[in-house]
Amino acid sequence: MVDVARRAGVAPITVSRALADPAWVSGATLASIRRAVAETGYVRHAVAGSLASKTTRCIGTVVPVLSNSIFADTLHGLSEVLEAQGYRLLIASSQYDPLREQRIVEAFVEQRVDGIALTGTTHTERVRAMLGRAGIPVVEMWNLPIRPYDCAVGFSNFSAARAMVRHLVSRGYRRIAYIGGPTYKNDRTQARERGYRAGLSEAGLPAAEARIRRTPFEFENGAVALSDLLARNSSIDAVFAASDVLAVGALLYCLRRGWPVPGKVALAGLDGSPIGALITPELTSIRFPRRQIGARAAQLLLDRIGGRAAGVMEDLGFELLAGGSA
Repeated sequence: MVDVARRAGVAPITVSRALADPAWVSGATLASIRRAVAETGYVRHAVAGSLASKTTRCIGTVVPVLSNSIFADTLHGLSEVLEAQGYRLLIASSQYDPLREQRIVEAFVEQRVDGIALTGTTHTERVRAMLGRAGIPVVEMWNLPIRPYDCAVGFSNFSAARAMVRHLVSRGYRRIAYIGGPTYKNDRTQARERGYRAGLSEAGLPAAEARIRRTPFEFENGAVALSDLLARNSSIDAVFAASDVLAVGALLYCLRRGWPVPGKVALAGLDGSPIGALITPELTSIRFPRRQIGARAAQLLLDRIGGRAAGVMEDLGFELLAGGSA
């Protein structure tokens, strides 16, 4: 650090502050320091720095999977805001397993991250106990709990699913089936299924178990679920899939067989994904601000680190996109 300071013509403490928080120094000084860092090959000792400052400038986040673009958008939103403020984002995948999430959170706590962003609001008691003892700011994303653990930002999965069923009913469909994700320890899929049932109940329609399928979010599973539903319930006139991945899989299954959509069966999804907008017919779906959820989660964490009170919950809403599939 002394070598960097000498080359940049500043004091070592200025180098330390600039690397820990670029906002501390002017743009010209920061440019000189970064040039000197590049010339010397200096790498800041984060562990030593965290012992002195009691901060690591690292934020941990847990998403269910890394292969789905809907979570990638949220990660982009998180990283953009955090990196602009000199924070690094540590990313891990829970694979929809609460115990795996627990191990990840434990590792983040051990690494003394400054904040944690979690997907959903369902966590083990040990996770809640660890976070409570550590006093780490936490933001829960993608759903709206009755009372957030700390802070939360997302949309109502229940209301989104109910809105889609209402739309299908308004289009004249009455025998509406449902393909959703596994509900075990997953508050988002639980809320979507409740929304489906509520939408049917409001219309005076039954929510028969024979018209419900639960399966992991994979394209091929949407096709398999639709095939099984139609084989057992030939009178079904519409299917609401609580994920565009499942809906597109079901739509492709119909297209391969030459079945008209919605002539054979109407299809609707939830995600507002790019592939749903590009496929023919365009998928009727629910769009929500995935990237903005990440950006707001990041800002809430920064606010909490800066001393803002807990308990903030932000509903970013959703939009129904009426395509040609339903």
